[in-house]
Amino acid sequence: MATAPSASTFASILRAEGVTVVEVSGWKTRNRNHKGPWGPVHGVMIHHTVTSGSKRTVDICRDGHPSLPGPLCHGVITKDGRVHLVGYGRTNHAGMGDDDVLRAVIAEQKLPADNETSTDGNRHFYGFECENLGDGKDPWPDVQLEAIERASAAICRYHGWTERSVIGHLEWQPGKVDPRGFGMDWMRGQIRDRLKPTTAYTVARGDTLWSIAASKLGNGNRWHEIAEINALADANDIYIGQTLRLPKK
Repeated sequence: MATAPSASTFASILRAEGVTVVEVSGWKTRNRNHKGPWGPVHGVMIHHTVTSGSKRTVDICRDGHPSLPGPLCHGVITKDGRVHLVGYGRTNHAGMGDDDVLRAVIAEQKLPADNETSTDGNRHFYGFECENLGDGKDPWPDVQLEAIERASAAICRYHGWTERSVIGHLEWQPGKVDPRGFGMDWMRGQIRDRLKPTTAYTVARGDTLWSIAASKLGNGNRWHEIAEINALADANDIYIGQTLRLPKK
């Protein structure tokens, strides 16, 4: 049984995974908790929005529409790879789905076919809406796909979950097709690779993030990745003996 972190911690774990986070005003307390509980949380659900334009997409996901009040997710992943946080707590993203799928997610086993709507997914899943028309033709930029991977991995890493805790809406609720344009098995493979143990490095005298990146990653310009994955607000704020996580080479 997993308890969601505080809103501030949630933003921090995303940033620690290298996610570019945009905090939309009021997101920490915007939710649908008055309609039912949120938690225990068991997984991450990925959607597409059937919209275009980042601002319009974020606004819709924050505010919802007459037939489905917002927020419609926790984070909106726009085509530029940014994750806009619009709500925290219970959100209107998953709807009712298959209890057999939920049990498989909890057990981190292969998903069965979804064929019923018996279980409240809004209670148990983090939700990310991804800017895409969902017509199978609208492209998914690499930077957006990487943001989906990083955001999902960040949550899995925090809770100690594997990639099997990440599902698409189409794997949860009969009749849904999202996310359309990439395969969830492929995305889970990307998340699995990202969750592999990272290399640890102990800071020595004279080290800078640039010199560490140059010697260990082969490119000093990757210093900012080390800063992001270790949640370093100041790139110069490292000290001898400090252990840093290094990204994949």
